[in-house]
Order: sequence, then C-alpha cells, then structure tokens
Amino acid sequence: MTANCILERVTETKSTNDDLLARWRAGELIDPVARIAHKQTAGKGRAGRSWLANPEDSLCFSLAFPFKRTPAELSGLSLLVGLSVIDGIAQACDLSESELQAAGLHLKWPNDLLINNSKLGGILIEGGQAKAGDPTWMIIGIGINLRNAEAIAANLDNGLQVSALSQLTQSPPDIEYLWLKLIASLEFNLTEFDLRGFKPCRERWMRWDTYQDQPVCISGAGRDPIYGIAKGIDESGALLLLQNNKIITIHAGDVSLRIQS
Repeated sequence: MTANCILERVTETKSTNDDLLARWRAGELIDPVARIAHKQTAGKGRAGRSWLANPEDSLCFSLAFPFKRTPAELSGLSLLVGLSVIDGIAQACDLSESELQAAGLHLKWPNDLLINNSKLGGILIEGGQAKAGDPTWMIIGIGINLRNAEAIAANLDNGLQVSALSQLTQSPPDIEYLWLKLIASLEFNLTEFDLRGFKPCRERWMRWDTYQDQPVCISGAGRDPIYGIAKGIDESGALLLLQNNKIITIHAGDVSLRIQS
C-alpha cells in the first residue's frame, strides 16, 4: 500500500461513492482516499440500481484514485479492477488462483464477480477530469457479499442470483483485513494501469471470463438487444461479439450482458 492513501472508516453514510464524488467536485481531493462504511443507507450499483445488505454480510467501500491519463485513456479500467479484487481475495483468503477458479470464481464483463454464475460482487466507477491538465479522479466503488447470500438476495427486487465469499472458504477473513488487502492490490494495479494501460492484462482477464464462447445477449443503452457469441475482449477491454460470422466490439457503458435464454 502506498504511504499516501488516506483510510477512512465511518459507521454509516448514504453512499461512499457519493461522499468522495462530492469532494472531487469541490476540488478537495489531493491524495488517494479509501472510505469504508459499516452501513450504507443508499448504496448503489450500475445505472442507479440500489444495492442493500446487512452490514455484517457485506463489504462496501470506495477508493478515490488520481490518474495521469485522460478519461478517454481509461478504457478497460473496470476489468482491471475486477482482477485487482481477485488478487486481494486470494491474498486475504490464502487461496491460489487455481483454487479460486476450481471453486467457481469468475469475472463477468465488464464489472461483476461471480461464483458459479451467481453474483459475488460488483464494481461501480464514476468521476472524471475537472479541466484539461488536471488529474483524472476516478471513484471506484466495490461491494462484496461475505455471507448469508440468501438474505442478501431477499433484499433485491430483481431476482438476481447471489453468492458470498463464505462459499470460497470455510474461514472468511476479517472484514478489516480483507479491506486492507483489497486496497493494497488496487493501489498496485491501478498504478501499473496508469503507466501501461489495460493491454498487458488482456490475456489474464480472459482466463477468468465466465462467458467465453457462450451465446449471450447485450441489452441496455436504449438499444434493441444484440445477440452473439462472446469471444473475449480486445486490447482496450471492449467485448468481442461474434455475430453473423463477423466480430463486432461492444464498449462498456450502461449495457447488460447475460446468457441467451
């Protein structure tokens, strides 16, 4: 972990992402800040979806991190964050990548962690660049289900299948310990990403891709559903979709990826 990351722990807040976004908009961010809340009363997922869980059952935090790159040069960031979370989980649980994969842990493009196709955690990234020449501050929100997956699923109104970290290990790590391992992993990987971009991570991400070579449906962003075969990602992190014997690229945004039913 770098020496200049500020660690903040609060009992309750509406949203750690919103807290840090407000500081960025006010020009108050100087060093990286990691903010964890025991309870978030207005936690959110992508597209403003609510995400609520009992405090003891989940880990929810946000990291404000400055990049030298412009927002346009941050393609693939959510995928890199997914890999960083896997690294942190592996270290905190003392499990190898092969053990995690054997237990069913995978990544879903562009920003979900799954265990056997049930959602373990999600990533929400917001932020930007106030003006040309300024650092690009991205607020990276991460939520991970720790235990009691059925209770978490009962709080959702979308019928989502939910999993929990307790399915990977009989002795889930202490929340504080897991948090610190995740921050250390994120800081290291985000610094490397700022220097080299996503390209060096492409092959590794594809080893965790849960939908590789599967028939999928892309929906959202006000468009008609797009169907095809998932063929991994390109060097920028865009999804490659085989459709009518041609490869098309789908860029991360307000889109949803699912297996064709």
